[in-house]
Amino acid sequence: MPGSHINDHQVRLYMKMRQTVSPRSAAACAAFSTATAYRLEQDAQLPSQKKAPRGRRRPDPLADIFDSEVVPLLESAPGIRSIALFEEMQRRHPELPDGVRRTMERRIRSWRALQGPDRDVIFRQVHEPGRMGLSDFTDMADLGVRIAGVGLDHRLYHFRLACSGFEHAHVILGGESYIALAEGLQNALWALGGAPREHRSDSLSAAFRNLDASAREDLTHRYDALCRHYRMEPSRNNRGVAHENGTIESAHGHLKAAVRDALLMRGSADFDELAEYRRFVDEIVARKNARCAKRIDAERAVLQPLPGMRSSDYEEVLVMVTSSGGFTLRKVFYTVPSRLIGHRLRVRLYDDRLELFLGGTPLFTLPRGRAERSGKHGHVVDYRHVVHALRRKPMALLNLVYRHQLFPREAYRRMFDRLLERLTERVACRTMVELLSLAHERACEAELAAVLEALLATPQGMPDMAVLRARFAPDPAALPEVIVELVPLSAYEALLAPRAEEMA
Repeated sequence: MPGSHINDHQVRLYMKMRQTVSPRSAAACAAFSTATAYRLEQDAQLPSQKKAPRGRRRPDPLADIFDSEVVPLLESAPGIRSIALFEEMQRRHPELPDGVRRTMERRIRSWRALQGPDRDVIFRQVHEPGRMGLSDFTDMADLGVRIAGVGLDHRLYHFRLACSGFEHAHVILGGESYIALAEGLQNALWALGGAPREHRSDSLSAAFRNLDASAREDLTHRYDALCRHYRMEPSRNNRGVAHENGTIESAHGHLKAAVRDALLMRGSADFDELAEYRRFVDEIVARKNARCAKRIDAERAVLQPLPGMRSSDYEEVLVMVTSSGGFTLRKVFYTVPSRLIGHRLRVRLYDDRLELFLGGTPLFTLPRGRAERSGKHGHVVDYRHVVHALRRKPMALLNLVYRHQLFPREAYRRMFDRLLERLTERVACRTMVELLSLAHERACEAELAAVLEALLATPQGMPDMAVLRARFAPDPAALPEVIVELVPLSAYEALLAPRAEEMA
């Protein structure tokens, strides 16, 4: 159009058409005049290349300080943040306005690109099928998961195959220990059906923390033995270099995001029991594996076969049951039946449980407890183990060290507080022990807790032991009626008569 400036697109179109047609026809295709076409024949520069570079329209606010003050700081401390430099310059030069911050950040970024130090380079790797599996732990406490109303401070053990992306996650209640690694890794390998040739971890720094040299060496030998059992070569990334485990570190974020989204869609982070939450996590991981099922099947075919049996994924210790009716292990006191007092028990210590043995005879399983962060001892107490002794010494309940852990449900604890308020200490302790005995002997712990909750809901509600015993007494109608009919003695004589004739 007359009076309009041509642009780069028109010139490129003209040059393309000019390869096959005349200047007049090419100019018509590019929508400018023939005179402009003949000018382009003499000078084929693009219009944008003919423009003079734009200069500054206002004075440079950093002209006096960037080279003289900012650059020396960048050279002496290459890792310093741009915002820290800007705040330092404002402290030195109060007249420097806030609006210069972005200008300084761009200037620093350009200086670092041209004259700054070399940066670390990430070398992307080709992952061979069946070669590498990676393990790591990730903290999940910020998701706000609750088990039976109690917040769950937990981690996830996370395993991933580098090539196919197979994932496995296991809920860990304690820290990043060898036990947690051994249990989670073996669960992953047996779910996968094979073992890779190399296993990469992050040096198990949490497992070695605060341990002496002999303990660290013992853990290293145990980890090496675990890898030998599955014919895997152990490898570890350099300390503090997380991107060397990028295949698993990146997957942490995706898995946590998937769990967080699933909790939001579920509408609640409350679970009735730990097993339910573990199934919830397993379903999320299974859906992620289903999206790459073909790659996983292809890699599974080249994995090493598993050994005939699992390796041990527990620690074994010996404990002595004291006169307190229990034993202390890792700063946690556990109660056991009083008949075991004086016996030495063999304990298999897992991440979430303890398996107890008397010699070679398995006894029972206890949930594993943890000491408090403050360093105070923890307690894992089952009131059934000590209630018979409390009936003989009810006043022991008043100042019992593990009194709060003794009550099986919150309703029992609140009822004891009310009994202490309304009754004398002796009567309150005796009544509370009778309530615990009733819950144990009649197997009505949950039903009795509901009754106590109803009593606590009323200002004057107090338990009546006679009424409660009658309520939770065995139902006579539910008991079988056994009628024994005695056989007359003459029947035995009839049986013995033929035998007497034979002997005669």
